[in-house]
Amino acid sequence: METKIISIANVEQDMAAIKKGAEMLRRGELVAIPTETVYGLAANGLDEAAVKALYDAKERPYYKAFSLQVADVAMVREIAARIPDMALRLFEKFCPGPITIVLPRKSFIPKRVTGGKNTVGIRIPANEIALAVLREAGVPLAVPSANISAHPSPTSAQMVYEDLQGRIPLILDGGPCNLGIESTIVDCTGDKPMIIRHGAISEKEIMDCI
Repeated sequence: METKIISIANVEQDMAAIKKGAEMLRRGELVAIPTETVYGLAANGLDEAAVKALYDAKERPYYKAFSLQVADVAMVREIAARIPDMALRLFEKFCPGPITIVLPRKSFIPKRVTGGKNTVGIRIPANEIALAVLREAGVPLAVPSANISAHPSPTSAQMVYEDLQGRIPLILDGGPCNLGIESTIVDCTGDKPMIIRHGAISEKEIMDCI
């Protein structure tokens, strides 16, 4: 498989590339996209075959769940069975931004995405290219880091290419990532928030918001 890189300097001027990536995602293909944290490898989160291809490209164990990225809170409501007040406060305070919030999933979300769990992590990325792709695709995207599992998380399109060349068809190059550290994961399925992974937003910031 040939891996192509398309550079995007301006979302409005380069919408053809955005639309191409979104169409490929709808067809079940994999596309690497930039976020504010690290580059992510995107797949249609409602397409079980695409999600399996995502696991295979990353050499990731099937029991490890993927989070879903969406364009806005309206899309969160489409895939979350319940959004408690503390989760809404986190979305309002930090999104779009480097936070992933774990919520109960609706039944149509494939269990392959969630590692068999009844919960799903949801994130709204603070990156114009990622948001444009999400809006154009019109579906939640499973977006882990764009690397082979256990390899360093990529902060540039070139790093993605060096790791995944021949495994994926397209990389959208939006330049270097601003943060270079992955999102904070917060489980909001219980009575109190629980930090699952420390990341770009500190535990103090989370708890101050709650």
